[in-house]
Amino acid sequence: MTPIVWTYFTYLLISVSLTVWVAKTLYKNGRIFLVDTFRGNEPLADSINHLLVVGFYLINIGYVSLALREVQMPVDLQGVLETLSRKVGVVLLVLGGMHFFNLLVFSKMRKRVLLHRLPPPLPPQTQVPVAAG
Repeated sequence: MTPIVWTYFTYLLISVSLTVWVAKTLYKNGRIFLVDTFRGNEPLADSINHLLVVGFYLINIGYVSLALREVQMPVDLQGVLETLSRKVGVVLLVLGGMHFFNLLVFSKMRKRVLLHRLPPPLPPQTQVPVAAG
């Protein structure tokens, strides 16, 4: 096999493995947050969590597939390692970006739920007379 084929194969193996690992971590640790956000409604939280993971897989594996093509073909081991490092580094940045985007969305969801849980404001205790004129 040529160096570029080995690079592609290794890139796919590393990138898909990282995507699966991050998705499983988000799924496991995000469940607790979603159950709390949806006021203990576990079936709804699990359903949303599953849909989020599916979307995470689609976006990240789609990106990995689109980024597979390499214009500059490596000819030696150094070129293979540099290409692989750059490609995997970009995938890690995309995964990190997706993670922070998910955290932002979850944070906004949680803030909205917490606002709905607050007791209503107290009615006025006194009236202030209006000055004439």
